[in-house]
Amino acid sequence: MKHLIAQITKFGIVGVLAAIIDFGILLALVRYAHMNNVVAGTISFLVALAFNYVLSMKMVFTHRDDMAKWMEVSIFAVSAFVGLLMNDVIIWLATSGMPAGAVHTMHEKYALYTSIGKIIATIVVAIWNFIIRKVFLDAPSSTKSAGRQQRSISHRIGMWSLNHDPFSPHE
Repeated sequence: MKHLIAQITKFGIVGVLAAIIDFGILLALVRYAHMNNVVAGTISFLVALAFNYVLSMKMVFTHRDDMAKWMEVSIFAVSAFVGLLMNDVIIWLATSGMPAGAVHTMHEKYALYTSIGKIIATIVVAIWNFIIRKVFLDAPSSTKSAGRQQRSISHRIGMWSLNHDPFSPHE
């Protein structure tokens, strides 16, 4: 339990830093460039995602020895894509009731609603990311039994990935 609390704390710190980057870019693009919030949200999300990936895999989660790096990156990419979809839908919903062109005609209200949507999206996507990364990407703690770990879906995916590396020469 102590390990999980420490891990959640580190995840939170990395997440807050990534959220600052995400919010900063999103609001700069919406407020100053008058960009559509979904387009701006996609750009800001992807920049923050790159930052988050590097720090999460270095500081929060431990690489699984039973999983190939290509599979780790693939799982991260698929989960990030789902997170991006959730992010964009929530941001879109935040301003969907506003008239077309609201980014220009109701700019302050549009930026405010976008910010509220982004706060909700950040919470939803953070929970999604932690669960997916914990289940599929984090190495098991030493306190787990070997039999339980070998039956896990993440172990089976990892072992498959080690035996089916698309980047190694086939013999």
